[in-house]
Amino acid sequence: MANLELILVLATAVTGLIWLGWVVLRRRRSPERQRRSPERQREMPWFVDYSRSFFPVLLIVLILRSFVAEPFRIPSGSMMPTLLVGDFIMVSKFSYGIRLPVTRTKILDTGEPERGEVVVFKYPRNPAEDYIKRVIGLPGDTIAFRDRVLYVNGEPQSAERVGTFEGEGSGQVMSGASIFEETLDGRTYNTLMREQQASLDGSVTVPDGHYFMVGDNRDNSNDSRSWGFVAEEHLVGRALFIWLHWDYNEGHRDFSRIGQAIR
Repeated sequence: MANLELILVLATAVTGLIWLGWVVLRRRRSPERQRRSPERQREMPWFVDYSRSFFPVLLIVLILRSFVAEPFRIPSGSMMPTLLVGDFIMVSKFSYGIRLPVTRTKILDTGEPERGEVVVFKYPRNPAEDYIKRVIGLPGDTIAFRDRVLYVNGEPQSAERVGTFEGEGSGQVMSGASIFEETLDGRTYNTLMREQQASLDGSVTVPDGHYFMVGDNRDNSNDSRSWGFVAEEHLVGRALFIWLHWDYNEGHRDFSRIGQAIR
């Protein structure tokens, strides 16, 4: 995604400068020269014509993608059953601050993540990769897992087994896992657990300016329990809704998921 963002910025800048340069050059030509060659004045080199056509489109896409919303595709099953492999989601880019593209410098503070929100962020060990997980811990929180129960600041969070997962497409590998309904700060969502596996227990305190992220597929997720915390500057945006589901690795499509809000 980072490379695509850089390419988009460069393409917008190049096409804009070419078009601007042509306009300035034409205006600087003397009136006498313009009268001598009116036909040539109307001629526009092909690369200027292309730049004039593409620049507004590229600029609009850049603004929308950088400051408003951006589409993402879910590549793994770490957020099942909330998000499935092949889900295409829309992410709000202004939920946690307006940032400049490429440099990611924050220019406007618009909010902070809340416990239970599903967030896209830069993977701390490789910021070129985008990850998506659920915010479990805020700065200063003490997060613990004991016998598959989530504790936040010493308080166990409600979790009740509500069924058995039956996956389709790439999600078939998790068929048979238990579905739990978990509630965190009034936000209710489902998680997956393989109760026959050993529980990954432990306790940490989230440092200032960082967040603790965990996948809903609790026994099959590479998250903060393994590699630590997510710094505030690595936040990308809040997941909003699913706009398409197409698991083309398995040839599976499910149009009933279109429009589902992510909670």
